[in-house]
Amino acid sequence: MRFAISTDGDFVSPHFGRCPLFTIVDIESNKIIKKEILDNPGHHPGYLPEFLHKKNVSYIICGGMGQRAVVLFRERGIEIITGISGKVSETIEKLLEGKLNSGE
Repeated sequence: MRFAISTDGDFVSPHFGRCPLFTIVDIESNKIIKKEILDNPGHHPGYLPEFLHKKNVSYIICGGMGQRAVVLFRERGIEIITGISGKVSETIEKLLEGKLNSGE
């Protein structure tokens, strides 16, 4: 499973589209197989859903996301986990433990 975490420094970015980076994590059997950092290629309407779909992302993890983006991601089969805050490393640990839950 491939996750894209909106990233700002060491933290989950509060707004998905405006984050400077994405932390991409591949997880299999509750283990990190691969982790990479990608620059956000830009916040253009409809671009990021297609960009991350081509990167085979299955889930987006972020603080928040606009409704139009939610629809565009879901049309591509990408699930969204919003309301997440804190350090990216802690978010990944919760993900591995099965304890990452959407917030508000």
